[in-house]
Amino acid sequence: MKNNPFISEIFVTVWQKHFNHGRLGIQCSFIKNLTFFKANLLPLYINTGRNLTKGVSYLLNEPKSNDFGKKVFLVYDVPFYFNINTKIENKRLKLHKVKQYPGFLIHLQNYSNFENYLSTIFSKNSRQKLNRYKKRLELCFDISYKMYFGEISKKEYDFIFKSFQTLLTKRFQDKQITNNNLDPKEWNFYHEVVYPLILERKASLYVIYNGETPISVRLNYYSDNTIFDAITVFDIDYNKFHLGKVSIMKMLEWAFEKHYNAFDFSKGYYDYKESWSDFKYDFEYHIYYNSHSIVSSTMAKLIQLLYMTKQYLRKKNINEQLHRFTYILDSKPSNPLPKYTVSDIPKELRIDYTAMEKICIDQHSYLKQIVYEFLFLNSECQKDASLMISKNQPNTYYIIGNNNRKQIIISK
Repeated sequence: MKNNPFISEIFVTVWQKHFNHGRLGIQCSFIKNLTFFKANLLPLYINTGRNLTKGVSYLLNEPKSNDFGKKVFLVYDVPFYFNINTKIENKRLKLHKVKQYPGFLIHLQNYSNFENYLSTIFSKNSRQKLNRYKKRLELCFDISYKMYFGEISKKEYDFIFKSFQTLLTKRFQDKQITNNNLDPKEWNFYHEVVYPLILERKASLYVIYNGETPISVRLNYYSDNTIFDAITVFDIDYNKFHLGKVSIMKMLEWAFEKHYNAFDFSKGYYDYKESWSDFKYDFEYHIYYNSHSIVSSTMAKLIQLLYMTKQYLRKKNINEQLHRFTYILDSKPSNPLPKYTVSDIPKELRIDYTAMEKICIDQHSYLKQIVYEFLFLNSECQKDASLMISKNQPNTYYIIGNNNRKQIIISK
């Protein structure tokens, strides 16, 4: 892996600032490319970046001595396909490998272009649906796409990142699951590290706009030949338009144009990763220990068992249940969304528009999905459609388009 972004000076320095009190990482004589920090109270050394990387790579050296003492060295998130050579001649130094998250990847170099990839991976019917989502999105809204890679102003960056956070919060509030990326300490790390990495072409933000409003944001990292998909989010109000799929399509078009070899969806299982990828692999945790030390050997075995147990629980979806439980504990009770009924207004029925008042959809956010579904199903454009409220019946709303009309009645 050439120029792995997760062991770059910027990534390592900012991570140390946020998670290691700014202390420099500890060098290890038998592992090149990585630095470590010491765990509290234990002779355990963990690689800088820990679980916030999307795949670390390293090289082994022959140790300068046999004096490893009681130490254990833990390396998080080593993708199997990196083919790390873990053979070492020293008889004292041993290794446990523990499989953790599954990973998913597209071998871009196996396809002549984006269209060839699509026709290989997806059926004709699926391709038609994907193209329809994109065309309908562009028909209904003022859509633009922008890649921020190598250049972005700090003002624009901060605006996008704020939108990124807002969309991510909205997404996981809807799912009622906690998301570790939104932890303030973790989010502050991303906010600080991504900007300089963009300028060095080691990261990018791919943004879909409706007018001037970001509705989808995708954070990627880059090595010389591989794109690592890190965090992605879309505005759930656009669910009918399958924004996530449109974002992947546009990102892959760009990746093929720039001749990258691989697009790595990274760790964690989601249905969309499996359907878009052509290669599945495992992330491993590497645990190096001194086999001649009882303390080191015992601690390494316990760590191995710990992560084997976590992986077993993950396969049983216990982690998702835990995220839902912690969300309930951490979140404030929210008011349930009002119930409603939607009905067509026949074209021959005359409407008294003087009895209605046009309103701003942003002030009635719970109606957005209804309005946007109306746009999708009727191929109406947002700029030609109006949301109106009855002056006489405050629980009655109307969506008025060029060729179609709907009535929405909110239940009390």
